Amino acid sequence: MIISIGADHGGYELKSQIIKHLENKNITVTDCGCNSSDSCDYPAYAKAVADKVVSKEADLGILICGTGIGMSMAANKIEGIRAALCHDCFSARATREHNDANVLCMGARVIGSGLALMIVDEFISTDFSNDERHIRRINMFS
Repeated sequence: MIISIGADHGGYELKSQIIKHLENKNITVTDCGCNSSDSCDYPAYAKAVADKVVSKEADLGILICGTGIGMSMAANKIEGIRAALCHDCFSARATREHNDANVLCMGARVIGSGLALMIVDEFISTDFSNDERHIRRINMFS
């Protein structure tokens, strides 16, 4: 599995923790930036991660900013991306099972790192259900 990850300055610290967490699980991580806590523009990082997912260079993406809202809005502008803002494990699991979400968005200023790591684990370990009703619904907005 290859995970593409990106963050703005608000998510930089959490991104670093998630990268270590994933690498400890022997998961390949592509870091799309940013590379410091200096102020930067989140849409550039949302696009970089989304492009990796759409091109199949990554299986899934993770985006982090202060709230996760900006990243999810930016990523969802890119065709082929189904980005989900999740701040709990149930939502992370349900959005993979029901919506086949391919990008997880989180807010570093909203949740702590312990919960964020559990959400990441839930998101990456859950498969799409392939239920006909979910496929039908996804096709309605794709």
